[in-house]
Amino acid sequence: MNNNSTSCKYIPTDIQKEGLSLIHGENISCIFEGKEEVIAVNHVDFSIEENKITAIIGESGSGKSTLLKLIYGLLEPNTGELRYRGWLVPTRKDKLIPGHDAMKLVSQGFDDLNLYAKVWDNIASQLSNTDLENKKNKTQAILEKLKIDHLAQHRVADLSGGEKQRVAISRALINEPEVLLMDEPFNQVDAAFRDSLQQDIRHIVEETGLTVVLVSHDPAEVLGMADALIVMRNGKIVDQGVPKDLYYSPNDPYTALLLAKSNILTPSQSPIFGLNTSTKVAVHQEWIDVTADQSGEFWIKEIRFRGFYSEYLVGNDSLSIRAIVKQSTPLAKNTKVNMTFSNYITF
Repeated sequence: MNNNSTSCKYIPTDIQKEGLSLIHGENISCIFEGKEEVIAVNHVDFSIEENKITAIIGESGSGKSTLLKLIYGLLEPNTGELRYRGWLVPTRKDKLIPGHDAMKLVSQGFDDLNLYAKVWDNIASQLSNTDLENKKNKTQAILEKLKIDHLAQHRVADLSGGEKQRVAISRALINEPEVLLMDEPFNQVDAAFRDSLQQDIRHIVEETGLTVVLVSHDPAEVLGMADALIVMRNGKIVDQGVPKDLYYSPNDPYTALLLAKSNILTPSQSPIFGLNTSTKVAVHQEWIDVTADQSGEFWIKEIRFRGFYSEYLVGNDSLSIRAIVKQSTPLAKNTKVNMTFSNYITF
């Protein structure tokens, strides 16, 4: 058995549980004590599959980063069990230097990087000097894989945010961990280079069998990249599954709002649009057809240019919803309109 995959040497009383996913959390809670008690993670269950990219998403303060630190072993759960390959994840009370041996964490602030050392030295320093030729070859290989070999002799302090992120990922991957954990990895990456970095990470996963768990507050960053999503709100997991399934068939209104910026209607609001339901309804913006009608009950209140499409804010005196229009010349502001829904989701 790979020693990196077991907690036996840290938790001698542990017994491996068979039949679990690669990373398995059951009834996990994390409470921060202080002047006021903060429940950062509140009795959650989750599974993360091997050789997949899983994104933990939610608004700021939802518990995403705390859950990531629990997975790595930097924090100890107040309740529940967190297991890796069926073994308990060792925490600060079990290890002198916290952090699971089979995992590497890339934090938001590039805390692990030596800003005034060269890129090559930041990465090569993670390898021993027992085999200098192997050290040189492995360092060169990871630089090429992350497409930063041309920056090898540059100081990290002189790099852009996106380049620093690639250095941090290279440093984390040089010793071939089984799991790469990333906290807001695209925060400091320009939008123009974000897709390229995501594709490179995807290729590494496909080539090596790496498992990636990342945190993001912006679903647009990860919707096309992740194999699975875990949606968090106020310390709880409200949804988890395949991105496409969660987009079209979410289990919670918050998921629809987060992934699709959907219009959430209450049972009292739905009849205004001809829907009669006893539960909340989500209507994605692209499911709304807006047509000019001089006798219409609604009107266009605002038009927001979004690039290849425009967004209407349309409604009446009591309610407004958002709709996408792809015509190059949208209807004018204050135009009276009617609306039809091609689809909607009930909860």
